Amino acid sequence: MLALDAVGDPTRRKILETLFDGEKSSGEIVSRFNISAAAISQHLKVLREANLIQVRVEGQKRIHSLDYTGWREIQDWLDLAKRFWEGRLNALERELKANQRRKERDSK
Repeated sequence: MLALDAVGDPTRRKILETLFDGEKSSGEIVSRFNISAAAISQHLKVLREANLIQVRVEGQKRIHSLDYTGWREIQDWLDLAKRFWEGRLNALERELKANQRRKERDSK
């Protein structure tokens, strides 16, 4: 679950948020943070390795954009967790309704 690990860091989440409204150069990303360019570079590397972003070279610039591959991994995991919890919550709801019906029946 490399993609989920990558989004566990608040700085990396903030980098991803900056790319939600479109691609950005490395310099544009660095300018939004109060940490070194080297630190941002390391965060970008983790995001690339997790397939959450992709990079292309345009002259002297590196342009970063979102990569669907890693996001799909996250969505698949969320879908699995949702199915897990929905099943249990639906069972709980059925049990609560059954208990309510029993209480109503017994109070008559």
